[in-house]
Amino acid sequence: MTVSQNSDDEKTKRQPYHFGEKLRQVREHKGYTLKMVAQRAGVSESLVSQIERNHVSPAIDTLLALADVLDINLEFLFEEYKKGRPVQIIRSDERATIMEDDITIQELATAANSDKDNSLESYMISVPVASHTHRGSYGHIGREIGIIISGTGKLHYDNKTYELNAGDSVSFSASAPHYLENTGSEELKAIWFVTPAQRFVSR
Repeated sequence: MTVSQNSDDEKTKRQPYHFGEKLRQVREHKGYTLKMVAQRAGVSESLVSQIERNHVSPAIDTLLALADVLDINLEFLFEEYKKGRPVQIIRSDERATIMEDDITIQELATAANSDKDNSLESYMISVPVASHTHRGSYGHIGREIGIIISGTGKLHYDNKTYELNAGDSVSFSASAPHYLENTGSEELKAIWFVTPAQRFVSR
């Protein structure tokens, strides 16, 4: 089962994405000849033909030149590519990580730009003893959900505090000021979800 899944993942990585048919359809719709497009893009006619037939993958500068000549939005070219990769995987040794003073934040899920208001981000927070998080202390739009993995702490929300222990989960509107404090004798670890995404990790 595992071997098959790994094999499928490797096959997906190796599978090239073809958009030659889209380029050809747009070119023919505009009434452009291969020669005309090639000259304006500064490449050979045979290269344009091979790209349209998916025989070669163009370099990024060539692709940009063709898109410019045909007046094609790159989003249009790659929309099927996004649909074909609906599952996002971040390996444990490839997580984006930022430090805020002594707080460690590791990215677990990256928000997709296409999700807009339905976007979701998730990260693991590690809070040392006697420390607390800073982001969210002024509040922001959306909702947050947290799960305490280990340690004990308090959620400070507006003017109230809530005791949290390992295994506890909490959800709340993020509009009020809030932060997570480690009140125990060991590192506090929690998994956090935010929607819509604030892109905490990438900022």
